[in-house]
Amino acid sequence: MNYLPLNKAFLLMDKLAKEATPYLFVFDFHLHRSLVIPLHELVQNSDILYDVNTITNAPKKNCNKELKYQIIPADKSAYHHSYSKVMNEIKLGNTYLLNLTASSELITDNSLLDFYFNATAKYKLFLNDFFVAFSPETFIKIKNNSIRSFPMKGTRIKENADSASILLSDVKENAEHATIVDLIRNDLSLVADHVEVRRFKYIDEIYSKDKTILQMSSEIVGTLKEQFVRKPGSILQRMLPAGSISGAPKSKTIDIITNSELHDRNFYTGVFGVFDGKNLDSGVLIRYIEQSENRLFFKSGGGITCNSELNKEYQELIDKIYVPLY
Repeated sequence: MNYLPLNKAFLLMDKLAKEATPYLFVFDFHLHRSLVIPLHELVQNSDILYDVNTITNAPKKNCNKELKYQIIPADKSAYHHSYSKVMNEIKLGNTYLLNLTASSELITDNSLLDFYFNATAKYKLFLNDFFVAFSPETFIKIKNNSIRSFPMKGTRIKENADSASILLSDVKENAEHATIVDLIRNDLSLVADHVEVRRFKYIDEIYSKDKTILQMSSEIVGTLKEQFVRKPGSILQRMLPAGSISGAPKSKTIDIITNSELHDRNFYTGVFGVFDGKNLDSGVLIRYIEQSENRLFFKSGGGITCNSELNKEYQELIDKIYVPLY
């Protein structure tokens, strides 16, 4: 894979947008690797498959091959070690919300392609022999000089009719969600005017084979400043990494993530999307399976605050290991 230097990727995004050339873009979490590829170059490319709200280069396939897998959860003692480091940083006042992640192994005879074609999601991406992601979370959308973001923070398994109300009233989840909404609102204000929270705390339902997952989301909207119109690269340069999967304050929290997590996120929690010649749509690379030395690892995590409890956070990490199905 020919990755671009970060600055060249942002400049190329702006150049292609000015020419109204559609393209795919992909950035890893730490902004070490990036791809910007015109869509016409991906028509016959089977090494990179994408689906961004039905804009896709993937062939239509019947999803007849059943997904069967076992999960070996991330080692709890290792997670506890990382969790303790994060809680100490919270006590020191260096961060007040940090998205802590870990890797769990999947034992399966299915391939990354099987997962790609069987999963249903707003945003799907496959990089051959590397990873597949099937994400429910929108990062930013740009249309008619309006920019919108949809941070997703707050998760609960649907157990009964009261589960959504319980999630919406949970003190820890509400504080976590409000913090990220404020962070994303500030990030949007770097590139937009008249930024406002259009919808606050609505519930998305995501279905898998054996459970329904409730996700708390909000919608934040602004009008692009004149200097950022048709300059998606310049916009992402100021907004990445995504706030919902890093934390607050962002810069210091990213440093703590690097020093606390026991795996390399790679493209997990990065972003990808499509510029279609006029508008842009992008998602956060969560719900993510990575291949390493012929083994598959599902990466997941959740937000840690001063109100977190170790067992609940570890369980949330496991709850997020699922494949959304049709």
